Amino acid sequence: MITTETVKGDIREKMFSELADKSIFDQAKQYAFDYADNSMTRNVYPTQEAIKALAKFDEQLPETSMDASKVLEMLHVFGSPATVSQIGGRYFGLVNGGIIPTALAAKWLSDFWDQNTPLYVTSPIASKLESVVENWLIQLFNLPSDTAAGFVSGSSMAIMCGLAAARWRIYERLNYDVNAKGLINAPKIRIVAGRHVHGTVLKAIALLGLGKDNIEWVDVDDQGRILEENLPELDDKTVLVLQAGNVNSGSFDNFDSICAKAKKANSWVHIDGAFGLWASGSKRLRHLTSGIENANSWSVDGHKTLNTPYDCGIILCHDNEALVSALQATGSYIVYGDERDGMLYTPEMSRRARIVELWATMKYLGLEGIDALVFGLHQRAIQFSSELREQGFQVLNEVVFNQVLICYENDELTQKTLEAVQESLECWCGAAKWKGQLVIRISVCSWSTTSEDVTRSVAAFSKAYHSLKEE
Repeated sequence: MITTETVKGDIREKMFSELADKSIFDQAKQYAFDYADNSMTRNVYPTQEAIKALAKFDEQLPETSMDASKVLEMLHVFGSPATVSQIGGRYFGLVNGGIIPTALAAKWLSDFWDQNTPLYVTSPIASKLESVVENWLIQLFNLPSDTAAGFVSGSSMAIMCGLAAARWRIYERLNYDVNAKGLINAPKIRIVAGRHVHGTVLKAIALLGLGKDNIEWVDVDDQGRILEENLPELDDKTVLVLQAGNVNSGSFDNFDSICAKAKKANSWVHIDGAFGLWASGSKRLRHLTSGIENANSWSVDGHKTLNTPYDCGIILCHDNEALVSALQATGSYIVYGDERDGMLYTPEMSRRARIVELWATMKYLGLEGIDALVFGLHQRAIQFSSELREQGFQVLNEVVFNQVLICYENDELTQKTLEAVQESLECWCGAAKWKGQLVIRISVCSWSTTSEDVTRSVAAFSKAYHSLKEE
């Protein structure tokens, strides 16, 4: 009779053997290389055949352990063709970045390290890299020298952290302990935001109990920028949310004058800069972020414009006490030390070492490389808008950064054209609503997008549009 302990022992022996043998890692490496070899030329979106083949994964949980090589083989044979080729040069959906090879290689290495990074004692290397990158970000964004950085999963969580810090600080001024007393019977906090604020801001406001219905909305101009003259009178109980990169048009609020006004009123300013804050890294584009140093907190993603692997968000806060007080956890087993303990600046305790690939990306690129990367995305967006106009398409926004909005005579034709482009598998982008009309939204975010990729994608748009016009 086989006992449970015998089965466990067999499994452990099997895994020790796989770790020592390393053949499954060679197999995974070869599959990854095969995928990379085709990623720049293959269809951007999966074919219908590839999607149908995903039915192979529909099965009951196996009763017994399977050969590791078969697990990997199944992933590659049926999984790889069903991916969206976001690391290629013709994916323009959402605001998804590509992936810099050095960062990917660093992630592979750190995956083997398998570090948990809440405390210095759990990972000295992660603690050191977080301290280094914090200083690099302060330098790149020209922020106050005592700004604190927390490394989280993405902008959604970074915005949550920034607004949590704002909530704590405002209540602290009111001599109200929000951590202990909660929001029941709490004094009211004001939230002021432009009408084009990103959905992740609304989600954070809801989750923090501040209430979306309490937002004081400010009208925006034709590019989605807050109309400063329409701002309500600000005070020290106000959280003002600004944008560095409108998710549709790519526009930037006027930080210089608005932040100065908010600072005078002692309001808290949070800048949602998920992809746009990186404009600070380009000499030719940093005028777009002039004045951001006068805000209180900033959220940004490494996995968008900077092209790190996914799951790389950053909260920056010029109020260390507020950030830590809003997020800190306690426990008798938690050993805080004299070195950086990263969990003080994030909601999570268990966190993978995402800092490794962020450090590797910034170390590899340097200031000149970041400048070239960021401005290169802008150049490709300008090329997109120019070539689309030459084909007779309407470009609706000022292309100040990496976003291009286009439409056709009516919503129906816009929708059908978009569907035809997506079905061509040549490139991929999505739709949005802009001033009440349906638009096609092109986000140029990958380092691997070449001028040839843009021209090839424009040709797909032109072919789709003209074939529909001839019907």
